[in-house]
Amino acid sequence: MTQTPAFLFVCLGNICRSPLAEGAMRLAAQKAGLALAIDSCGTAAYHVGEPPDPRSIATAADNGIDISGLRGRQLASADFSRFTHIFAMDHQNLRNIENVRPSSSTARVSLLLDVVEGREGASIADPYYDGEERFGDTWEDVTSAADAIVARLIDGQW
Repeated sequence: MTQTPAFLFVCLGNICRSPLAEGAMRLAAQKAGLALAIDSCGTAAYHVGEPPDPRSIATAADNGIDISGLRGRQLASADFSRFTHIFAMDHQNLRNIENVRPSSSTARVSLLLDVVEGREGASIADPYYDGEERFGDTWEDVTSAADAIVARLIDGQW
């Protein structure tokens, strides 16, 4: 039996990049009429239970999606069987994910931008310390990836 595609987006603290990626994916899936399991988390426990950064919330709202109800959580071993695809925002988080990946993992693990033609191997820049305008850049990157994922789903690649 083929598992229904389910997507997990992972950054360090789960307050900037991964909630934006979750929001972008929810928006792209909604526009395409797809019902998918979509979530985000962090590799560290710095912000467990906290809402996304206010700048992430504002950026998502400016683009038509409300992520204010999301709460930070840390990557768990169950995620490796619950999700078919786990996407890291950068190389360090990819290493962190691989370091805790159980041998029973069934998830495909990769960088998020690996799904965007011409961006393979690139990281999503962390906007946390770089100013409000960087959140817009992050939104553009995660939206490009969400659109690429939806296109693959529609084409039957996943």
